[in-house]
Amino acid sequence: MSRTPAERRPDTGPPTAVRRAGVVVALEGVVAVVIAIVLAVHGATGADESFISSYGTAGWFAILGSGVVAGGVALCTGRRWGRAIAVVAQILLIPVAFALLTDSGQPWLGAPLLVVVVIVLGLLFSPKSVRWLADDYAPDAEPPKD
Repeated sequence: MSRTPAERRPDTGPPTAVRRAGVVVALEGVVAVVIAIVLAVHGATGADESFISSYGTAGWFAILGSGVVAGGVALCTGRRWGRAIAVVAQILLIPVAFALLTDSGQPWLGAPLLVVVVIVLGLLFSPKSVRWLADDYAPDAEPPKD
């Protein structure tokens, strides 16, 4: 008789690597939300001539940043769906880091960002993290009942 995933393992929560990645991802989302606020204030003070430039970009950062914060919090609390958000966010930050390193001429921003991205991806794809993610999909798990 095969056991359900809950019977196979006690619910101890996510591994430390996943929680650490969750904290960093949530902080990345907070940075995006702060940028959104700065852009909105910048537009409200009349410093920008184009309405869509400040408010549109602020809206974009607010929506994406909120989603990334949610993904980071999900990882910290043991919800596996947060990993997809975290991985996509890191993949999207790779070209940003390279642009800061090369085209923008701001290596003091690009280099640390690239290091953070590599660390988070390493944490999310560590063996313990992958086992935790795949735990509910074990080959001896019974299929869900209809």
